[in-house]
This record gives sequence, C-alpha cells and structure tokens, in this order.
Amino acid sequence: MTIAANLVIFGATGDLSRRMLLPALYFLDADGQLPEHLRIIGAARSGLSDDAFRQMAREAVAARAETIDETVWTRFCARLAYRSADLSDDKSLKPLCELLSDQKAREDIFYLSISPSHYTDACTALKSAGVLNAQSRIVMEKPIGHDLASSRAINACVASAFPERHIFRIDHYLGKETVQNLLAMRFANVLFEPLWNANTIDHVQITVGETIGVEGRRDYYDRFGALRDMVQNHVLQLLCLVAMEPPAKFDADAVRDEKVKVLRSLKPIGARDVRTKTVRGQYGEGVIGGQSVCSYAQEAGGGTSEAETFVALTAEIENWRWAAVPFFIRTGKRLADRRTEIVVQFRDVPHSMFAGSAENDMIANRLTITLQPEEQISLTLMHKTPGLSASGPRLRPLPLNLSLTEAYKLHQPRRRIAYEQLLLDVLNDDATLFVRQDEVEAAWTWVDGIADGWSQAGTLPQTYPAGSWGPPGVFALTERLARTWAA
Repeated sequence: MTIAANLVIFGATGDLSRRMLLPALYFLDADGQLPEHLRIIGAARSGLSDDAFRQMAREAVAARAETIDETVWTRFCARLAYRSADLSDDKSLKPLCELLSDQKAREDIFYLSISPSHYTDACTALKSAGVLNAQSRIVMEKPIGHDLASSRAINACVASAFPERHIFRIDHYLGKETVQNLLAMRFANVLFEPLWNANTIDHVQITVGETIGVEGRRDYYDRFGALRDMVQNHVLQLLCLVAMEPPAKFDADAVRDEKVKVLRSLKPIGARDVRTKTVRGQYGEGVIGGQSVCSYAQEAGGGTSEAETFVALTAEIENWRWAAVPFFIRTGKRLADRRTEIVVQFRDVPHSMFAGSAENDMIANRLTITLQPEEQISLTLMHKTPGLSASGPRLRPLPLNLSLTEAYKLHQPRRRIAYEQLLLDVLNDDATLFVRQDEVEAAWTWVDGIADGWSQAGTLPQTYPAGSWGPPGVFALTERLARTWAA
C-alpha cells in the first residue's frame, strides 16, 4: 500500500478546506487511518504562522465534531504546518519547497482547493518550482473546465506535470455511503441483476434538489449554470452507477471503463430535441421554509441573466440493456425540498390475478435510493391488507427499508463526511472513486451538445417560484411519455 508523506492543501484557508477537508482529516486521524508520518501542510496567499493555521484548523474541526478528543487533537495538531504561497508566482513556492525538501525520499499529494480557473497556473508553478517527483500526486475539484475545449486544455496542462494514474479528479458524491452502497446492492446481490434492464424497468428518475439559492455564487452561476455545475458531474456520475455494466473487478480501471461506456452511449440532445427533452429554469421570488426569498435576478450583483438554476432532461442510453428506458433528470436551486435520490421504477405486472376492486390497488414495484437528507434504500412491494374482504384480497404497497442510520447506529454514531473516504483513497493511491480524463471529456461532449442546442433554438430559462419543483414544463417532460415524477 502506497502512503503519502506530505499532503499539501492549496487554498487551505478557504471554505472547502475549513468545512470539509480539515475536519475529514481529523476524523481519519481519530479512526487511526492516517499514516503515522503524514504531514498536512496548508498553503495559501495569507501570511499565517503555523500556530495561527493550527488554531484555524481547531475551529474548523470544532464546527463539525460534537467534542474534540484532546489526545487525537495533539497528534493531529503536530502534523499541521503552514506556508504562504501564490500559485501565480512559482518563486513564492520557495518556502514550501524548502519545507518539503527536508525529506529525501517522500511522496507528496497536492490538493487544489482553489478555483478551477487557476488549475493551469498551479501545475505550471509546481513544475517550475521543481517540487515534483515521480511519486507526486494531484487532487482537483470539479468542474474541470466549462466545456469540452477548456477541459481538454486544463487536462493537457495537468498531464504535462502528472501522469494520469497520479491525477485524482474528485466528485464528492462518489464518497457518499449510499452511492457506494448502490454498487454493493447491484453487484453483491443476485436479486437485482437479472431484473436490471429494459425488460423489467420502466424508467429511472434522478433528482438533486436544493432549497438554498446560489449563496453568493451569482458570478459563478452566470458563467456555468446548473447544466455545467451539476449535470456534467454529480448527476451524470449517479446515472453511470445506475446504468453501467458489471465491472470485472472493483478497481479503478474496470469501474471507470464501464462508466465511460455509459457516457458514450448517451443519445445526443440537439437543437431539434431541446424543446421536448429539456427544461431550463431560473428561480423567481417565493417562500422557502416559511421565509420569503428573493429571485435569482435580485441576488448579489443583480441584473438580468440567462443562466439556468434548474435543469430537467430526458436522457436515453442507446444500448441493449437500456433501450427505450427513459432516464428523467432534474436538479435545481430554491426547490421545494432538499433531496437527492434515485428512483428505479419497475414495470407493472404483465397480468393481475387479483380481480375486482383489488386490481385498482396494484402499484408497480419501486426502488428508491436516497442520498440526502438521510441515506437509505427503500423497495416498495405489494402486500395484502390485513382483514376480511368479500371481493378478494385488498392490496397496498409497503416499503422494505434499509436505513443506514438505523442499521449502524450502534457502530457508527457519527455521519461521515464524504471526503473522508475520498481522502483515504487518495492517501492509499486508489483512484476507483475518482473520475478519469476520458470520463470528463465524454460528459462534456454530451452536455456541450445540450448547451449548443439551447443556443441554436433560442431556449431561455423559464421562471419558477422559489419553493416549487421548477417550471411547469418539468411535468410535461414526463407526461409526454406517460410517466409522472415520483414526488
């Protein structure tokens, strides 16, 4: 097992580092999962001392942990150091290089917790500073570019400094327990695989709904919108895990090979299809949680914008397993509920033996995989209602629930941060839950086709009230194919 000696977090004073990375690393240390000699080095433009950085880290951990174990903290604190660095100037990396060079044989991980617009600057600076060696690895957050061309440019620059096997492109959704459980459910149980195809599945729904607005990211959303921000990475990753073929084994190349096949099988959506297969929306004023909220146009910066905060799509996968099975996708800000879930809707039974009024109670089986707000898996089955009936058995749907919170509450009282698993995998040089370059480019190819179709067709976002489930067209999207959203 390959373990890194130094983890350098660029952007260590930023929001992601404070909310996720530093707490996740502390929890890994508490669980005995960090290598004994690992150093965690914060790097940013701010001129902090080691002690000031450690105090910032303690405050970050305290915001996520119910209590801080002082023994663990003493050990974790000893790992922490800080060096000021500006990735636009390789000369500013000299103090960091000097710190790293005190170890002759070392393996370094460089985590870019910075704006993706600075990725090329970062790789250029690291190369010029002479800090890289054959074991160096790099971790990058999404999005990798804003379209296929920019993604390729970034990937080319990163590839000039790091081999593909040492590049870890993070999608934090892949670190969630329920997402990994989807793989276990599909491929560790004989029950589902014979049914996991167009013969028995009617359609699939993927919902990623948020009640918050853009939260100060108006400038970012004006440039990216929900299609590029959410669909290109999070949503398509979930789609791939649902639709992929069984990998030969659970390793990086085998899993990612199958995901790429799904992305390359997606039927393009162009200008002729965007009006029937897509919905663009932008939230207006409304009510969330009993509180009035402003419209997107009134967010910081103000003014009109053609950026979408909501997207719904009908995706089709052109292969034998999924032919004629629609995948309905929706994601957006300021929606009625905070919910991330996958609904696999099975077909009706081909013939009902339950005559009379009972036949009206028949509901097709449904598998619901919920990622948030609570992680659980539910399978709806038909069940006889207790009691007597002169007209035959009365049926009703009942769920079989697998709640991770309930099932493991005695063994795992704390809900883990998704980054814990991903950081552990980076430290162990395991790229299975990370995104490969050809995956990124295949996803951008499909998404760019939709964006180009919107442009050619003049499709502008429809306004929807905050606190709703999007524009009216989102319901027509499913009804056009005689389906309805699960909720």
